[in-house]
Amino acid sequence: MLTSDCAREAVGKYSDMLYRICLVMLKNSADAEDAVQETFIKLFEKSPEFESEGHEKAWLIKVASNKCRDMLRFRTRHQTEGEEALMSFTVEKTDSGILEALMELKEKYRIILVLYYVQDYNINEIAEITGLSQSAVKMRLSRGRKLLKEKYRKEYM
Repeated sequence: MLTSDCAREAVGKYSDMLYRICLVMLKNSADAEDAVQETFIKLFEKSPEFESEGHEKAWLIKVASNKCRDMLRFRTRHQTEGEEALMSFTVEKTDSGILEALMELKEKYRIILVLYYVQDYNINEIAEITGLSQSAVKMRLSRGRKLLKEKYRKEYM
């Protein structure tokens, strides 16, 4: 069972990272907050034993990304109000437009690019976190880069 100190430490250490990942996947700050909260609830309920800090981080990312996928599936089945503008929350006027281009990519490319470039995971770690093969991760990373480059050039240059 997780102690309250361990729980507080995990929230402090990983909440910002998980929020950014969920925000990129869901494009909605309220849903991202919910996904992060539910991720930590699952951590507290399950109280898994981790081999290392890296294992704990990977477990949390996998749980959060699975929760985001569940929420996205729910959205497609149950149409709701329009998604809130992410721009007002994270993009400043001096931003290069790369975030906007990233947000336009399909989720399957966005998560790979975020894990690789923002969270500094290598291909093997991303494959483990996402449950994809290493070759699938490499392919999505390559295609994601290409799509991001095309979108960025088309919209922001």
